[in-house]
Amino acid sequence: MSPWSREFGFEKVQEQAKIPLKDAAAVNSTRLEILNRIINIAIETGSGAITKYNRRKQNLRKADWIDAACVGSSTPKLKLDKVKVLKIKAVGHGNRQMCLMDKIGFPRTKAKSSKKVFGFETGNMVKAVVSRGKKKGTYTGKVAVRSTGYFNITTRYYH
Repeated sequence: MSPWSREFGFEKVQEQAKIPLKDAAAVNSTRLEILNRIINIAIETGSGAITKYNRRKQNLRKADWIDAACVGSSTPKLKLDKVKVLKIKAVGHGNRQMCLMDKIGFPRTKAKSSKKVFGFETGNMVKAVVSRGKKKGTYTGKVAVRSTGYFNITTRYYH
């Protein structure tokens, strides 16, 4: 190393440049260890190229659930005409805020008492059979719970 590189602090810059490489090496070795553990529990893995090859070999359309079935080298012949796909959507776990605050930060309301009412949570899929009254009928949909014990059921979904 030349004397002027020490004078301008290039040694320190070179040492700092190696730090991200150490981090990347640690992440890659962790990923490799996870992959090795997955392989030991009889789960087949494969690259995106193998998945695409398996899908195209069977003339299947591009969809996430089809790709999941085409992972790996031992993909069987898929018969999609008898498959009924269950589409679900993650709706989260609710709000962490325990109570509302006023403009200077003091609590304005009480903390919510419970997230569950009669064993139901907001977002659960339910089938309600109402046997009498004005709203008689069978309803299937997403439930919104109220602490009063009443429920709202959303029967139509707009994506």
